[in-house]
Amino acid sequence: MSLTVDALIVLASLIASAFFSGAETALTAASRARMHALEMDGNPSASLVNRLILARGRLIGAMLLGGQVVNIAASSFATSVLLVIAGDRGAVYATAMMTILVVIFAEVLPKTIAIAYPDRVSLLIAPVVSFFVTIFWPVVAAIETFVRSLLWLCGVRISEHRTIASGHEELRGAVDLLHREGGVARSERDMFGALLELDEIDVSEVMIHRTNMGAINADLPPGDLIREVLASPYTRLPLWRGQPDNIIGVLHAKDLFRALAAAGGDSSRIDIEDIALDAWFIPDTTTLRDQLQAFLRRKTHFAMVVDEYGVVMGLVTLEDIIEEIVGDIKDEHDVAAQGMRPQADGSVIVDGSVTIRDLNRAMDWALPDEEATTIAGLVIHEARAIPESRQVFVFHGFRFEVLRKNRNRIAALRVSAVTAPKAKGQEKNQESEGDAAVRD
Repeated sequence: MSLTVDALIVLASLIASAFFSGAETALTAASRARMHALEMDGNPSASLVNRLILARGRLIGAMLLGGQVVNIAASSFATSVLLVIAGDRGAVYATAMMTILVVIFAEVLPKTIAIAYPDRVSLLIAPVVSFFVTIFWPVVAAIETFVRSLLWLCGVRISEHRTIASGHEELRGAVDLLHREGGVARSERDMFGALLELDEIDVSEVMIHRTNMGAINADLPPGDLIREVLASPYTRLPLWRGQPDNIIGVLHAKDLFRALAAAGGDSSRIDIEDIALDAWFIPDTTTLRDQLQAFLRRKTHFAMVVDEYGVVMGLVTLEDIIEEIVGDIKDEHDVAAQGMRPQADGSVIVDGSVTIRDLNRAMDWALPDEEATTIAGLVIHEARAIPESRQVFVFHGFRFEVLRKNRNRIAALRVSAVTAPKAKGQEKNQESEGDAAVRD
């Protein structure tokens, strides 16, 4: 009768060990987002799961304590049973048998099920786990205090070594992981990542540079000015006087046409300065998130960007910020060319003014954009000089060939990924060749 009881205790201990092992795996792998959504829908088990996950240290401690207790109990009773059956060799048999049983049925099997269905298992076992966490907590707290005190005596400060990732980093990492696993499309990953990066990007990185900015001379005759507005694809245009950097206002096409209608079609009766809006100047260090909120507050879509000296660097619009999130937006008046023309050999011909961020997004590359905003700026930064046409450089795993140059400005380049990885010495030689501006 005693052997039967001992065998039943061993069986019960293995089942309990499987429960504790599977519970720890399921609750640590459960989706916090899904549990939060279920809790908002009124699911009491999901609310319990969320409380257990928040007290992760208490949860893991209780599950480890419960698992060790039942594993030791199972081994002890199995040894006593086999000592009676097999004599002195019973201890050896018990060790081998319990190792196999614990590994297969108390570790691998329950953890495999838990990791395959973490949310479902967590919701199912949450009430029982909560009971054991409450029961074991005084013992777990005492053990944790003892361990921390022991580590403190050894000079280890647990709190000093904790690194907690920010919410943005966790979200970005989760989306990138889902993209790699095929659960999130590349375009969706890019949009989500760009949304999280609005605090890290300045308006100077997405603005339309003054060299590409469409602006109108306020001293033009009204008739010529109207023709300039009609020929432009934009509805808002900066007005300058004397020199292009002297912006005196912003002309809205609708305001101009309303004034023209009120004047009975007589353009000579229109005073441009009377209908022009005041220009809004913002510093180039403004982040996209701050500028987006400012656009919403002021109920306007247009701002001039100036540097620390007050010199106009370009302009930024609400559409520029939205495009940074969702990608390029085209309408019937936009020019189709984007400055990037992929070639059959895998390379891409790029205008020098194309931003590194746009090229990375279009080609799914990872060129660094910390030191330069445009592709031309990156080449100049790496070359430490203004290159000549037909010069070739290799850096960051890409080959850059200068196709066209306009005075001191790189107008066009051919960019291609370096297909074959080079040995360390070869990479050094290639870099020195790039620094020396090798001609084809």
